[in-house]
Amino acid sequence: MASDCAPIALFAYKRPEHLASCLDSLLDNPEAPNTELWIFCDGPRSGTDEQSVLEVRELARKVHGFSRVTLIEQPRNIGLAASVISGVSQVLSGSERVIVVEDDLIVSPDFLAFMNQGLDIYADVPDVISIHGFTYAVDTPLPQSFFLRGADCWGWATWRRGWAIFNPDGQALLSELDSRGLGKSFDFDGVYPYRQMLAEQVAGKVDSWAVRWNASAFLAGKLTLYPGVSLVENIGMDGSGTHSIASQSHGSKRNRFTFPLAPIPITDSVVARKAITNALKKSYGGGIFGSLHRKLRRTHL
Repeated sequence: MASDCAPIALFAYKRPEHLASCLDSLLDNPEAPNTELWIFCDGPRSGTDEQSVLEVRELARKVHGFSRVTLIEQPRNIGLAASVISGVSQVLSGSERVIVVEDDLIVSPDFLAFMNQGLDIYADVPDVISIHGFTYAVDTPLPQSFFLRGADCWGWATWRRGWAIFNPDGQALLSELDSRGLGKSFDFDGVYPYRQMLAEQVAGKVDSWAVRWNASAFLAGKLTLYPGVSLVENIGMDGSGTHSIASQSHGSKRNRFTFPLAPIPITDSVVARKAITNALKKSYGGGIFGSLHRKLRRTHL
């Protein structure tokens, strides 16, 4: 790779405006000129998608400002799950680490620094599986950074050793969760419907890579590092995405992180878990089969 900065794998499909905003936000990061960018463009599902897919590819071909840009264009539609799984694996075949972003994410100018510092600090800590950029909004201040068990999908990074734990077999993951009695714990103490999302993936109702990534990490007892303020804004819940419905954006691209990133104890944060659990209960009434499920299950795909 061109530098010590981890390469970025960026996944796009048919939303040129979203992709442009995502790229602009990445270029606002000082590390961008020293960062290799891979853009994975999925193919059209039908004739109605062809023009927007073409516009995405034309935009991707003109990208500059990174140390190197590699464009991968799928001749046909393989879906987000297959695109992410194969794309992350491809980048990690030639690099020890990767930063993963989808086209509906706008990142803070501190996003790449947080990702790279986290990857550096915890590179040789086997209990840490990934670094994440999005953090839920809560009512009480969170630590500068903290760990939670499992993995996440809105702006994240991992190592080759971390991705090796990923198990694409949803049925095997679901069976292990149930046999170990971990369903409620996996559901973020009963307030987020991860287990149901996994069951729907197994049933073919959703094509989710992220819930399998989360379950793989959770069952292995691995931890993900989060910032105390969100460094990612999701703008994809405007009805434009394959797996999204219209909703408000989540997170804030303007949040800045107070560096340096300090090493912390490698343990699931009781403080952060309680704060996030309370925020989810307050926002969605604590019902995992209510509006939270309807709004968010399609976005963790």
